[in-house]
Amino acid sequence: MQTSLSFSVTGSGPPLVILHGLFGSGTNWRRIADNLKHRWQVFTPDLPNHGKSPWVTNMSYPAQAQAVAQFIQQHALDQPVLLGHSMGGKTAMTVALTTQVKLRALVVADIAPVNYQHSHGPLVRALQQLDLTNLTNRQQADQALAGDIPDQTLRQFLLQNLELRNNALHWRLNLDAINTQIDSLSDFPEVMAPYDGPTLFVYGSRSNYIDATHTSTIKSLFPQSQMYAIANAGHWLHAEQPEAFLSALENFLSG
Repeated sequence: MQTSLSFSVTGSGPPLVILHGLFGSGTNWRRIADNLKHRWQVFTPDLPNHGKSPWVTNMSYPAQAQAVAQFIQQHALDQPVLLGHSMGGKTAMTVALTTQVKLRALVVADIAPVNYQHSHGPLVRALQQLDLTNLTNRQQADQALAGDIPDQTLRQFLLQNLELRNNALHWRLNLDAINTQIDSLSDFPEVMAPYDGPTLFVYGSRSNYIDATHTSTIKSLFPQSQMYAIANAGHWLHAEQPEAFLSALENFLSG
């Protein structure tokens, strides 16, 4: 995947790159980046088919990892910390396991290097089926999606990807590509060798994305990893408990 990712950068110091999850963008991590900018130079790229980054046909984890590796090389980032959440966490792990990028440390937020049985396919199809031609704003889109996606918080998150261009609404997500490859995004690629650098797996205590059954797989691929649970947090731990998330991150990085 040869593509230049759109990104924002803030702060000064050693580089830290944050990778968002599926349906997200770098802007979702602005609050965390602002809290880290006094010690780190924080890069928040949009992954392919998200945000303002180019649309591509192949968004497998090896392909996304190559795009991130290329981003790190393009910006001459010397041994960055790589942090990824959900899909971005799987991408970050794939960077560490399969590319030549040298990392200072790896942080994986609420995801494991395993195949998940649940699928976000229904969400993608609900967005694809939304008729944008008769809508003029996000509020109308929110009302139209309420039947298929009853969770208002989830709808509002997804609708951040809807923008007005030339007096018409457009998705900033490549929904066709995401829908085609949604099953592979639930999976994790096979790798030949572990990553032995310092790694933190931080997860929400109320999330079902990481549990005890994943521990042996995590330790086999990331033998120097630590596990840390954020109390009273689900999958969106950085948004639900930002102070606790930042504390866990800073404690790990300072160590």
